[in-house]
Amino acid sequence: MQQITILGATGSIGQSTLAVIDLHPERYRVFALTAHQRIEELARLCLRYQPRYAVVQQAADISKLAALLHYQGTEILAGTDALAYVASHAECDTVMAAIVGAAGLLPTLAAVHAGKRVLLANKEALVMAGALFMRAVQEAKATLLPIDSEHNAIFQCLPAHYGQGLTQVGVERILLTASGGPFRQFTMAQLAAVTPEQACKHPNWVMGRKISVDSATLMNKGLEFIEACWLFNARPEQVQIVIHPQSIIHSLVQYVDGSTLAQLGNPDMRTPIANALAFPERIQAGVSALDLCQHHLQFYPPDEQRFPCLALARQAMQQGGTTPAILNAANEVAVAAFLNEQLPFIAIPQLIETVLTQLPMSPADNLETILAADEQARQLAQRALSRY
Repeated sequence: MQQITILGATGSIGQSTLAVIDLHPERYRVFALTAHQRIEELARLCLRYQPRYAVVQQAADISKLAALLHYQGTEILAGTDALAYVASHAECDTVMAAIVGAAGLLPTLAAVHAGKRVLLANKEALVMAGALFMRAVQEAKATLLPIDSEHNAIFQCLPAHYGQGLTQVGVERILLTASGGPFRQFTMAQLAAVTPEQACKHPNWVMGRKISVDSATLMNKGLEFIEACWLFNARPEQVQIVIHPQSIIHSLVQYVDGSTLAQLGNPDMRTPIANALAFPERIQAGVSALDLCQHHLQFYPPDEQRFPCLALARQAMQQGGTTPAILNAANEVAVAAFLNEQLPFIAIPQLIETVLTQLPMSPADNLETILAADEQARQLAQRALSRY
């Protein structure tokens, strides 16, 4: 019986994780659930799954959640330290790291330092602190399994010992697929008029608002590009982004002998979640099998003129140090401003580039330096918002 902590239980990844757990009550038990603002939804989950711990962000929400739970046996905690506590608890076996954004870095690192089996859905942890994070995985002998559908697909297509270097195991390059988002065929004039409501309607996936906007700007793919380099010990030139509107092939790996291996499936996050939960076994995910006769698959190169976030992410990875953390922080501020109708859609990459050009890169040697760069980038991005 595996004890599971779900960081970000009320989000789409958390919900899909619970759906897979529901199919296998003999294998998995919920140990802890966490949420940021959706206290009533967290209460419903606690009443259903009876976790040992529930964690909220604000101390003021403890009494609210307690009242909703009618004082049943779940212990309620609050704050970042509490997130780290349930992620690293001795009785927890597996941690689903599904908190969106930079807020997920510290509790995910806590799980890694504790040597847990970490199912990584929080790409920002690697974007912000890739070298530090991967070093911690090795030192603590933690098990790191990717949950993003693309990275999970790559993981399934790579040989077992890819960590020694892609060239050494005969891999020529990784093809990281992207749906292209809802505005793949929009002109620049149409992009200038995009609304938050439009940007949050992804054509293939059900996701939260922030990730949906990132998918619309293709920054999500830029962040995944950085994540792929760290996860698979790949140089930037070994990862190529390909637009695949149908989201049926989730990514591919090309080998030096001319072989190309692909992982295919219906666009449903329960598949990669089930793969990581049970690895190296296979279990039911509740997802129907793919009918190839129903699909026509297309592939295109990305257009970095209309979607410059891809180029910004690649440049950040090549520059290294704290630059990816600066990129991520500026993007989070820009997306929040767009969702609040304070920033036009096409100005998101402009704001990010402004911050990147004004903040110098520092070596990302320690967590304090990374978090300081994150904070400086946010402050600069907030000040720059006044220009739009």
